[in-house]
Amino acid sequence: MTPVKTADSSRILVIDDEPDLRTLYELTLLREGYLVDVAASVAEGLEHLAAQGYDLIITDMRLPDSTGIDLLKAVRQQQRTERCIVITAFGSAENAVESLKAGAFDYLTKPVDLQQFRSAVTAAILSNKVSAISTGNVAEAPAVARSGGHRAISETRTGAQQAFTRMVGDSPGMRNVRERIVKVARSMAPVMVQGESGTGKELVANALHAHSHRHAGPWIAVNCGAIPENLLEAEFFGVRKGAYTGASHDRQGFFQAAHGGTLFLDEIGDLPLSMQAKLLRAIQERRVRPLGASQEDAVDVRIVSATHKDLSAEVLARRFRQDLFYRLNVIEITVPSLRERMEDLPALCAAILQRIAADSAGTPRHLSAAALERLSGMPLPGNVRELENLLHRAVALSDDSELELQDLPLEPTELVESAGMPIDTAPQPLSAALPNDLQGHLDAQERAILVRALRETGFNRTLAAKMLGLSLRQIRYRMERLKIDAPEIYGEGSDHGG
Repeated sequence: MTPVKTADSSRILVIDDEPDLRTLYELTLLREGYLVDVAASVAEGLEHLAAQGYDLIITDMRLPDSTGIDLLKAVRQQQRTERCIVITAFGSAENAVESLKAGAFDYLTKPVDLQQFRSAVTAAILSNKVSAISTGNVAEAPAVARSGGHRAISETRTGAQQAFTRMVGDSPGMRNVRERIVKVARSMAPVMVQGESGTGKELVANALHAHSHRHAGPWIAVNCGAIPENLLEAEFFGVRKGAYTGASHDRQGFFQAAHGGTLFLDEIGDLPLSMQAKLLRAIQERRVRPLGASQEDAVDVRIVSATHKDLSAEVLARRFRQDLFYRLNVIEITVPSLRERMEDLPALCAAILQRIAADSAGTPRHLSAAALERLSGMPLPGNVRELENLLHRAVALSDDSELELQDLPLEPTELVESAGMPIDTAPQPLSAALPNDLQGHLDAQERAILVRALRETGFNRTLAAKMLGLSLRQIRYRMERLKIDAPEIYGEGSDHGG
């Protein structure tokens, strides 16, 4: 049978020992216009691969003479460029994860949904195209890729390069992060980004999206810890009109909004166990049921997660589901803390000061040698986010082009005093003394942090909230609860209570 369409001459190899399924896959692909070869075993598949190259391999997991995993390993050992889709038995999460770790682009579970089958094939072919374009090897890209010409090459390279430009630093740790991003971006495998708060985990996740075949699709970032528990299901899976009082219209959830793109789940460790179970099912089935709906919606998203927590310890403590952990942690990228890459500090400061100047349409400032040395000696537990906040404040307080020692923030004890708090309420190491009023102790810490952020932003509550990862409503609530009053007269650039 000849292909029905001729727009794309991509060649696909199908390996399955069941004749009926093999024929079904072949006919489906031929109708889509692909060139198709079939094999009934790993040995027969390897013979086809020895004879010619393919754009995609589709293989069953269990075959008479070996497994799909063994085929993946052979493809990888030979450094071949074919993408691979593995078809596994229904509910076999372990096999699915194993195939992704072995290098599969994607997996499908039996019985295979043909619409999902076609979508996975299209994504894999497109991924091969993007990979060839991004390396400049247009001759090896499929015909549909070459038809885009120089514009497609330029757009792909530009988006990926911009993502890397934001990840400042040439330390070994950052080089390893960038190399790993390029290596794993082409897969559909879920990625877990680990790192302390403020290290730039969202930048890493965004770079993964920019380097993937999904770069033209939606990028949806979700802070799992910022959503009230009673709203989680509606926010993730959507709502149908009339599902509850106040649901006056249909509304998409995060999964539907990210269809065809990447869903970034920040602070995944903060999800309650009840929601973890629902999230696991959505990821496994690739379907979600909106609140009030009778049918499920098929969704095609790549999941990238991030956390500052030790999820292995959370699993042992039974605060995080082990099955969800294994499903999300297929590939791990660890972002180094700032203290682990202090050689990047000069470049980071220069880039941050340049960005501050661009945002305010001002002249870029620079740090004196003494000021840079002082910064390098500060602990900066908040990492790059804290560094950015410090430089924002220094720029706001200085009128000179060069930032000096006196422009840098006060030491922590001075900060507490300047906030009008007794020195003995300053955060102390746990080993120094256990507080006899835990809530009061925590309130004092929170108050010091909020006052510091507000002072650094000239009491601009909107900017202070953004620095602390809060919404404007959340920071207003905290200011009211902790009795933090804004100044009588607002400085330039203030939101005047906004």
